[in-house]
Amino acid sequence: MENKKLQVKQPKYQKIAADIASKIVEKKYLVGEKIYARSSLASQYGVSAETARRAIAILQDLEIVEATKGSGVVIKSYEKAAQFAHQFLEVQSIYQVQLEMLESIKRQKEELNVLQETTELLVNRTERFKSVNPFVPFQVEIEENCPYISQSIGMINFWQNTTATIVGIRRENDLIISPGPYATFEHHDIIYFIGNDECLERVQNFLYPN
Repeated sequence: MENKKLQVKQPKYQKIAADIASKIVEKKYLVGEKIYARSSLASQYGVSAETARRAIAILQDLEIVEATKGSGVVIKSYEKAAQFAHQFLEVQSIYQVQLEMLESIKRQKEELNVLQETTELLVNRTERFKSVNPFVPFQVEIEENCPYISQSIGMINFWQNTTATIVGIRRENDLIISPGPYATFEHHDIIYFIGNDECLERVQNFLYPN
């Protein structure tokens, strides 16, 4: 069976939000100026209206823009846009290092096989270390009987209900790191989260209440 490469990427709505923030920094959008409506943004970036809405929601949460029904989206803060754009670039540089590491592994197939065997051994031994190191992540799969499929992390108040912090979501061959409150749960997703010894049971009971 052919091994598929695990790709590390960021959600599209985060990239769109960062691109809009960069345009504010470059003064392509000025404070007080209205920008495109969500439907126009969706068309401009080639994404769904929901993805565009999440991008605007990030910028609104960070007080970079103000979005009101019937009035559109208005640029609110140059300084906060600059701060967000700078932080995003720092994260991007980390992702670039990760991609270079993946390419190095690809060129060294023999070492990759050794690494894969070591990783599997580490996963098998993870449970015994969880009580010692609270930052070893738990994991749970989103099955079809989960009532929160296609709902966002923030919408279902995941942390408030479980006290667990989601650090990653594996979706098929993609790994989404630090997905944030706007990421959704989809069937067959693997959710990685950290917390105390009791949080695994709380998460399982929350995701599968029946």
